[in-house]
Amino acid sequence: MMYSVEVIVLNKEGIRDPEGEAIKKYMVDKVTDKVKEVRAGKYVLFKIDAGSEEEAMNIAKKVADEKRLYNPIVHKVEIRVRKDEDGGH
Repeated sequence: MMYSVEVIVLNKEGIRDPEGEAIKKYMVDKVTDKVKEVRAGKYVLFKIDAGSEEEAMNIAKKVADEKRLYNPIVHKVEIRVRKDEDGGH
């Protein structure tokens, strides 16, 4: 079964996010003052052929940890898995 696995990396709370701050400043200055917070990070999408959702999650976690897609001291990671209904096409 083919799964789409999204890995989202953001700075932990309390860690400065200069990119998010710059985007927020632009939004408030040029677009609307209704924007109260912007967090910028990294998004990686994997297409993984696995026997189960749990296996796909474990593969993505292993890649994220071993290939250092993030720094665990300053980043938090969210991993989302969904079954590809179209077979990954």
